Amino acid sequence: MVEQAIPGERIAPCDGSSLSSNATLPLWLRITVIIGAVLLTAGAFISQLHPALLVSPHAEINPAVRVYASYTFSRDLALAIMLVVALLLRARTILNSLMLLVGFIQILDAITDCVDRRLALVPGVLVIGLLFFLGAASLSGSPFWKVKAWKHTH
Repeated sequence: MVEQAIPGERIAPCDGSSLSSNATLPLWLRITVIIGAVLLTAGAFISQLHPALLVSPHAEINPAVRVYASYTFSRDLALAIMLVVALLLRARTILNSLMLLVGFIQILDAITDCVDRRLALVPGVLVIGLLFFLGAASLSGSPFWKVKAWKHTH
């Protein structure tokens, strides 16, 4: 495959540490992605089949809640499938982006859990978010607050 450059842009050769590398992913990262995909899949099916498990015990499950639960189902399942596909293909750039997305979702979920006083869930949600951020940093070579974590570099 021939790479096309923008005139004036310098393209450096890829080394083993770049996002485009076909090197084997670390075991801890693969396990993190699989656990995340399993949890997203479980959340998807719980929201579709028994949404009452996702809310407080006295909350009413009405048609509006079922609509939002259906959207949660499709979004969680899509993320889980994409994580597994990116992992299987060793598509590091896509996997990096997905891990950043899931990490941010987990942090926002933890904030929501704090606001809604579901404090027992917060530590687990934060740990999963942190593991996804660490995985993305491992793939890109930079933490999410640095531009390099967001760009495909050679």
